[in-house]
Parts: sequence; structure tokens; C-alpha cells
Amino acid sequence: MRGWSRAERAAGRRVAFVPTMGALHEGHLSLMREGLRRGASLAVSIYVNPAQFGPSEDLEEYPRTLQDDLAKCEALGADAVFVPTDQTIYPEGFQTYVNVERVTGGLCGGARPGHFRGVATVVAKLLNIVEPDVAIFGEKDYQQLVAIRTMARDLDMPVEVAGCPTVREPDGLAMSSRNKYLAPSERRAALSLYRSLGVAEEMVAAGETRAAKVLKKVSQLIESEGARIDYAEIVHAETLEKLDKIKRPALLALAAFVGSTRLIDNRLFA
Repeated sequence: MRGWSRAERAAGRRVAFVPTMGALHEGHLSLMREGLRRGASLAVSIYVNPAQFGPSEDLEEYPRTLQDDLAKCEALGADAVFVPTDQTIYPEGFQTYVNVERVTGGLCGGARPGHFRGVATVVAKLLNIVEPDVAIFGEKDYQQLVAIRTMARDLDMPVEVAGCPTVREPDGLAMSSRNKYLAPSERRAALSLYRSLGVAEEMVAAGETRAAKVLKKVSQLIESEGARIDYAEIVHAETLEKLDKIKRPALLALAAFVGSTRLIDNRLFA
């Protein structure tokens, strides 16, 4: 992988990189298209990273569709696909992990202890292996994007970290590989996250600055549809520190369980 990347750059071609866990959907493909727009050569990785799953999470059940994923990469025009094994990423004796501290303290970092330690470590390894000029991530996983930008800046990694807008289903549900878990009735309940973001945006546009009032309305709407809130917070969009008074740029971040499926979504007030 590294040899291919270095050969591309030696030939004067810019390398763009999209790391994924597979089960590719239109959200991933949008990142890949952005990669093609930004770089002359596109590399994609497919790896379900065990280090970012908690002991009671869905590592074993996480969808794995490698042949379909490879076909999608080829059809879209990716130049290289890196599919490492666990032994490649975490060889025997592996003991070095990356912690990005303050920006991972709340939201998914608070709800999923150790998650971002696993994310930062695998992304650091992938960036060291692929050596891209630009790496592209989705804004649906907003905290992940902030954490990786912070890591790249703090560790002087020679890579641009770019974010792309959330891609949604026609009904508004944010695209996620975990959407495959939803039964039809759960799918309807899951739309409460998207609707609640719209309600919050209307409140903020009308001049509401009290985070607690917005969050109360959001929580009521989601829970009325039968979903269970994991967290609903309004934070500063860059530091991810919790806000009592909404000041732009701010982020409304949500995580909720619909049945046993955990979904996340967000809305930026820029």
C-alpha cells in the first residue's frame, strides 16, 4: 500500500484517502467522489476496527460486504483499495495507542469509553501506511472529524483532513451502515432524530438562545416516537465544549437507541 502511494506521489499525483469500515453506502461514495475531486489518485481502506467497539457493542454483527464494496469502489473509479487483516493492524505485541483528550471527553466519547482511543489509533496507523495528501471524513461523525483534525494538528501529520456534509436517505434519515438493523417500525421512529434537528433549527433561527429549552423540545419529540436518547447536547462546534447559551458556531449532537440500534445525527448552527 505504501509503495503504491509513494509511487503515485513520485509521479506528481496527489493522493486522496477515504478510510471506511465497509458496508459501503451513498455516504461513503460521496466521500470517495470528493476524494477524486481533490486528488489525482484515490485510495480507500476497508477495515472493521475492533479497537473502537466496546465489549457489549456490535463488532460481530457489524455488516461485512467485502465483494460488494470492492465492486462499488471499482465502479466509482478508486485506484487502490487497502483491506488489512487484524494481524496487519494489531500484530502480536502491539501496545501503542493514541489518545486525543479534551474533544473526545463528551458526546460519543462519554457514552462509549475507549471508542475514540480505538478510532485515533487506527486512523493514525492508516495515515502512516497510506501517506495521503488529503484524508476525507463525513460530518455525520462530527466528533470523530474534530478528533482526527486535532490529532493530525497536534502530531504534525502532513495530511489535510477534510470533512463532507452528511448524506441522507430521501426521507431524511442520515445514511449509516447500521440502518440495515432497523425494522420498518423502527425506521419510522428513527426519523424522529432528523425531525428534531429541523425543529431545533427553527427555534434557533427564531432567536432562541437557551440550549436547555431547545434540548427539552428535541428530547420530547424523539422520546414521543419511542426512541431512547443516549445524549442530546449543544456544544461549541470547534472545542465541543457544552453550551448553556447558543453561540455560533454551535453543534446540536444527538445519539439515540431505536430498538437495539444506536444512531447519531447532528446539525451545525454556523
